Amino acid sequence: MPELPEVESVRRLMASALVGQRLIDVEVVPDEIVCSGHSTEEVDAALRNRVVSGVHRRGKFFWLTFDSAPVVFGHLGMAGWIREVGADSLRLHSHGEAPLDEESGRPRFLKLLMKAENGRQIAFTDSRRFARIWLGDSAETNDRVKKLGPDAFNEPLPIEGFTRAIQKRKAPLKAILLDQGLMSGIGNWIADEVLYHARINPARLGTSISHDEATHLYDAIAYVLDLAVNVEADYTRFPENWLFHHRWGGAKGADIIEGREIQRDTVGGRTTAWVPAIQL
Repeated sequence: MPELPEVESVRRLMASALVGQRLIDVEVVPDEIVCSGHSTEEVDAALRNRVVSGVHRRGKFFWLTFDSAPVVFGHLGMAGWIREVGADSLRLHSHGEAPLDEESGRPRFLKLLMKAENGRQIAFTDSRRFARIWLGDSAETNDRVKKLGPDAFNEPLPIEGFTRAIQKRKAPLKAILLDQGLMSGIGNWIADEVLYHARINPARLGTSISHDEATHLYDAIAYVLDLAVNVEADYTRFPENWLFHHRWGGAKGADIIEGREIQRDTVGGRTTAWVPAIQL
């Protein structure tokens, strides 16, 4: 699933291509699930011939603003992606080697295509229909956005508030990190990476964490997010010693990272990769 660094990368792409531009052509592929109950005509009218004033993000949610309502919101879900037509695109680990375009050049699994007056075209695709597009008056009044905690990258909690929030929770740390109401944007692979670098067992309860351990966790979140965002979520540029490169595989067997075994368990309802030899 695309997480904060991936969503920030597509937000920056859309901002570069669309801000200050009029959307002169729009194609909305009929899909009542992805379009959250809005008709194709409603989504088209919210975009067509309007000038984009900004592209914003909190956690894994993003939205396009104009000089007036409605705002167009989006979430990539499990397999959604946004890229520029005719330009090189970042490929997620989950994309594998499958072609991104049909033989005709049309993006595969297209849900929304926006063409700006500068000629640049942005495609929103989704092969599994878990992505969402919806309309609203503003981010401040939208129920989905209002439920999100502070963005883990743009507006991290102060260390004191973070420590208090962790230490009062009788839940596994993995589940706490995934709580989008506490901090938004941390998903499964980021949580595993953060806990690996902090050297903390993902099943540890928040109430068991010392002040020093909370500080290590806080610093690990900043380290992982800063690096992943700075390389535009291109996992081929993640350091070789990151768990990311070794965590996939599930039942393939006992994978090893730096001579230590990777264990896979279900923690907080999610498949979790961790290294018992160093995560205590």
